[in-house]
Amino acid sequence: MAEVLAELAPREGGRYLDGTVGGGGHAAAILDASAPSGRLLGIDRDPAAIAIAARELARFGDRAVLTRANFAVLDEVAGEHGFVPVDGVLLDLGLSSIQLADAERGFSFRSSGPLDMRADPDGRVTAADIVNSWAEKDLRRVFAEYGEEPEAARVAGAIVRRRVKTPFGAADELGRFVAGVKTRRPRGIDPATRVFQALRIAVNDELANLEQALAAAMRVVRPGGRIAVISFHSLEDRIVKQFFARESRDCICPPHLPTCVCGHRAGLRVLTRRPLRAASAEVDRNPRARSAALRVTERLP
Repeated sequence: MAEVLAELAPREGGRYLDGTVGGGGHAAAILDASAPSGRLLGIDRDPAAIAIAARELARFGDRAVLTRANFAVLDEVAGEHGFVPVDGVLLDLGLSSIQLADAERGFSFRSSGPLDMRADPDGRVTAADIVNSWAEKDLRRVFAEYGEEPEAARVAGAIVRRRVKTPFGAADELGRFVAGVKTRRPRGIDPATRVFQALRIAVNDELANLEQALAAAMRVVRPGGRIAVISFHSLEDRIVKQFFARESRDCICPPHLPTCVCGHRAGLRVLTRRPLRAASAEVDRNPRARSAALRVTERLP
């Protein structure tokens, strides 16, 4: 939170866009920092998150605008709500604590709920659909590419053999099965973690949506405005890093300069050569923050 506020530097009267508003924690802090007239557009494709954020942000009145949408089209949504250009965009990626805590969503391998994992409950494909119907080679690819699972082939083969007799229905059922199949025990994480991450990414098309959202953010942020992205695993962080590097390729100014002076032809100037990490005190309060990596860039004229 502290790092996001320091890098976005919300100002009085500014206009901001939170593309993954979740429970509204970051959004509330941005609105507090931009009082009394700063405004924020919060986007989330999860209706449960929108409902929670609405309660959290109700005290800000019409300074907070919430809408249900995929952040891949955040530029279109911003245009529809008169939020172009904006002074800052925040994308806080991955799974929210709200979703993880809801057993019926099936995001956790400890959940006895259905094997669902859709961030948008209107999505067409569930994790159960993938596990119970996709070809073995496709499961192997998903586990290897999206989960970076070293035993992807072994797990995919075992799942296909088992589902012939009994399809998978519950999240914890699959979690126990994967843990029993794997021969390696990674230190510090559950054996099913990477498989569940891979399924969640595939169900929600997270990586393709992220690439579209980054391009959309560039289109809505004003010159001098900033884009801040928090990622939680290497696949997300790699996409963000490569996008920022590609769009800032011609700018050679160091991050501490207040403006670009190198005669660039770039669209962005990277402000974080290395990702910022949560301070140890924050990790102590919220252990899930240990994986967070914050990258920030500034829009050039």
